[in-house]
Amino acid sequence: MFNVPRVVAATVAVLASIHAIREFILPESADLAVLAWFAFIPARYDPTPLVEAYPGGMAADVWTFVTYALLHGSWLHLGLNAIWLLAFGTPVARRFGAVRFLSFFAMAAAAGAIAHLVSHTAERAPMVGASAAISGFMAAAIRFVFQPGGPLDLWRARDGLPHLVPAAPLPAALRDPRILAFLAVWFGLNLLFGIGSLPIFDGGQPVAWQAHVGGFLAGLLAFAAFDPIGPAPTRGSEAQSEPSAPATTPGQN
Repeated sequence: MFNVPRVVAATVAVLASIHAIREFILPESADLAVLAWFAFIPARYDPTPLVEAYPGGMAADVWTFVTYALLHGSWLHLGLNAIWLLAFGTPVARRFGAVRFLSFFAMAAAAGAIAHLVSHTAERAPMVGASAAISGFMAAAIRFVFQPGGPLDLWRARDGLPHLVPAAPLPAALRDPRILAFLAVWFGLNLLFGIGSLPIFDGGQPVAWQAHVGGFLAGLLAFAAFDPIGPAPTRGSEAQSEPSAPATTPGQN
């Protein structure tokens, strides 16, 4: 926790600063305008002519797929997301570097918004929070943290760069009992959020669990497109010995 990559610390600082401005500086009317401009509102995409127009036009129709992740409903909401971002964003940032990290954040947030849009067509309530993006980081992390020599490999000595171990190919990852256990717990918790059996935020704010699922699946499937290291060699391939070091090492943050 005392060696957090700069891009992760900066992301948490930006999220906290935005919420502090909304909480302590902006009047309520201005804060409502911020939500109208930057939160994700499914009703924006309702083609019904009777639906009121939202500010920002077509540009906001695009940017709100990501900007909603910069807003939060309360300090508790922000605090929980910050904790999970520090936990799962840190190993991913060390592996990806700052540019890939931020691009991955935007991709997973957009995937979460798409999942929310599909499941909440024409809904007028705004969705905010970085949970979908953080779910993407969770999915990305499990692709390599359990690998031999990785951050959560308890049985092998590490060489000081556990975040740079080759990732498990997706089919192999989905056969790993540790990853399967993680998936079972993660999807189980989101199912409980969805049916209301496990309330959070004192039950006053609904959990956009479909966005969590969208961000997680996007992170799991799109990980290879962002990964600068590459997958571990499979059995029967030419590389049966220790994997070679990557040709380039991503910048540390």
